[in-house]
Amino acid sequence: MDPVSSVKEFIRKQVPDWDDEIMATARFKAFSGQRSDWEPKYLFWKDLILKIARHLDLFIIRPSQVKEEWFIRGGLTPLCLDHVLCLMYNEGDIVRNVDLVDPSSGRLSQLFRKVRNLMVRSPVTPEIVMLEDHLFLTPLLKDKTAQIIKCLSESHWTSSCIITMSKFQGMCGGPSEAAPLLSYLYGLGKAQYFSISKEVIEGVKISLSSESVPAISSLDLDVLHLIWTTQKLEDQIDVIDRRYEMSRKSALASLNSGNKKVALRHAREMKLTSESRERCTSLLNRVEEVLHVIANAESTQKVTEAIRIGAQAMKQNKISVEEVELCLEELEESNDAQKQVEKALESNPISGIEDEDIEEELEKLELELESENLQISKVEVGNTSGEMDTLESTDSLTDALSNLKLHNGSASESVGQKSPIPTRTKNSKHPMLEAA
Repeated sequence: MDPVSSVKEFIRKQVPDWDDEIMATARFKAFSGQRSDWEPKYLFWKDLILKIARHLDLFIIRPSQVKEEWFIRGGLTPLCLDHVLCLMYNEGDIVRNVDLVDPSSGRLSQLFRKVRNLMVRSPVTPEIVMLEDHLFLTPLLKDKTAQIIKCLSESHWTSSCIITMSKFQGMCGGPSEAAPLLSYLYGLGKAQYFSISKEVIEGVKISLSSESVPAISSLDLDVLHLIWTTQKLEDQIDVIDRRYEMSRKSALASLNSGNKKVALRHAREMKLTSESRERCTSLLNRVEEVLHVIANAESTQKVTEAIRIGAQAMKQNKISVEEVELCLEELEESNDAQKQVEKALESNPISGIEDEDIEEELEKLELELESENLQISKVEVGNTSGEMDTLESTDSLTDALSNLKLHNGSASESVGQKSPIPTRTKNSKHPMLEAA
């Protein structure tokens, strides 16, 4: 199925009344009146354009293609589409090629370009937008860059990584797709372009975390050179493998035809090719080992820095290691207790409890607690008779807790066995009264 037919079929699935004449006539009309009159129509076309682009996995669109191929119907095109694309540009959903920053250009060139755009900035009209060869959809640029960062995060455990420009272009789908994506990442502070001038090796440093990408260092240049060497060796090994397979097939064909001399020549070529592959593989392993050591050193350095910062923070806040360990032990005990409670609830599910009964008992408990607090306040003022009243209120609170009855007998029994409220004897005293 060609792309145009695929788009038509997708539109009919997304818009069931697409072929309805009355609805089509209303949608294809130009915008008129105030924004509140035509805004629903604008949102319809905007959402449909974004859905089709996602369906086709595109973040670069051509205005002429959108108007004359995607939405043509019976030889007619939407009269409002020029206005829709212009509004999408003004609202930041579309970026033009002139708005993109070239990360490979120098800082001075980038500064001049920004100043020029600010000074010579003119209002963008629908006609100007339609004259553009390509437009870039910002929401899809964001989605594509998120996919690239996720893919790189799966093979790198550091907060940033370095890849060659050729690999970045391959991940993006080609040089034309890589340019706007790199410009978008550069604008967010998530990517930096750099190169080695001696051998014209281009690379990109990309942040894999929420932080901005670090500045380019001399170590980054060395890492880029090693990564470039790795890719060159891998490409060379692929060429050697293809050459070996061709020599093997030629040797077999010569043997089948009875030409042993030619078969022997191809066998020698196979041996030389195999030796060449072994040398390339050995060098590749050594380069990968160096890269692995550098990555481990970076991780160790970050862990050491984190430990240093943590120790400095503890020293500034006057927190000892013993206090931290005690806090962790208490937290672990609390988690264990919580797990035991959850396990007990799962093994003895409480059923048959009426919400009204529970609310009534809770109201009684609240009244008892208010009475207890009142008696305690009297004791603090100096009323000696308050001690006996508080003890009586405590006894009534204990009685109220013991009189709680659940409809499920097994649940009530298990709660009674594991109740955390201790039993007070007549000879015991209330701890709060003793403190008073």
